[in-house]
Amino acid sequence: MKVLQLGKFYPIRGGVEKVMWDLTEGLSAAGVTCDMLCAWLRGDGPDDRDKVLYQGNGVFRFNSFGRVICVPAWTKKAATMIAPAMISWLRKHAAEYDIIHVHHPDPMAALALRLSGYKGKVVLHWHSDIVSQRFFLSLYKPLQTWLIGRADKILGTTPVYVASSPYLKDVQDKCGYVPIGIDPVRYDAAQVQVIRERHTGETLLFSLGRLVPYKGFSYLIDAMSLLPERFHLILGGKGPLQEALEAQIREKGLQRRASLLTGYIPDETVNALFGAADIFVLPSVMKTEAFGIVQIEAMSCGTPVVATRIPESGVSWVNEDGVSGRNAAPEDARSLADAILAVEAQKEKYAEGAALRFRETFSKEIIINKIMSIYENLS
Repeated sequence: MKVLQLGKFYPIRGGVEKVMWDLTEGLSAAGVTCDMLCAWLRGDGPDDRDKVLYQGNGVFRFNSFGRVICVPAWTKKAATMIAPAMISWLRKHAAEYDIIHVHHPDPMAALALRLSGYKGKVVLHWHSDIVSQRFFLSLYKPLQTWLIGRADKILGTTPVYVASSPYLKDVQDKCGYVPIGIDPVRYDAAQVQVIRERHTGETLLFSLGRLVPYKGFSYLIDAMSLLPERFHLILGGKGPLQEALEAQIREKGLQRRASLLTGYIPDETVNALFGAADIFVLPSVMKTEAFGIVQIEAMSCGTPVVATRIPESGVSWVNEDGVSGRNAAPEDARSLADAILAVEAQKEKYAEGAALRFRETFSKEIIINKIMSIYENLS
């Protein structure tokens, strides 16, 4: 069996690219021949952490079974790489694969598959609906409809999202779900100790993500003003709302209780923050947040989670309310604050529940085995 993961881009920054990378790595480690085809902008090079895998000419190799192949893109528009080279590469190589596993939403990948002439099996990984780019969706919808019809199997990341997507309501018979799985976050205990000593006597909250509206960080800052003085928030990320969030922190008088880490944050620092935090908070407010990988990264460290009950999103399924943490109403600072206080009051219970939920539901080994079983049934 030979499989191609198709879509998105390198460097790995968002959740979809990370899922593709992890599937390619995990499947190839299990002896399945698996490649990943994506695009990168001219001038981009391998991240420091990936240089050991880089063979040049846009090719990374995990082992004798697995490669990541990056073709050049012209530009990036609306989170989509414009990469005609993806079309030409796939037309040349599509017939080599038994299964093409295409990751949605990615119009460039869908177009490349449409024009490739590929006749084999197709798995469509439905990571999320296109929610905010309405004009963009109107142009892409005919291709999306073709892709849904072409797929032999459609996979969501949670049962909630698959059942609620309006675009999948007529194809539920070929839909299923496989949660995202990751290796546990590894952190330096000494770094964690330094962070904890810096916040002695405080309940440390950690949140992480792009500083954009759908992440709901403004509500988290509002919630901080409702929490007792012992709470301290570390918020990491970069994006267009940086200045607005910094101004909100000043206006609320939270300079000593809310730290905004902007720009590139080294992996080792992020990992240490996951390990040091008392509670991880995901305050997202829109269905664009379909899963929230950061939740399971926190759970892998035994860190309980406060997330939000976004209608038709899988976020609150990932964070099982009363088990791995609590879920609050979206766009509601008081509800967020109450959920944070509830988790703090039973932190040991929720920490144990978070660690157990990760091991039983979101470990990478479990997910790789599920994907392999789906491939075997198709082929």
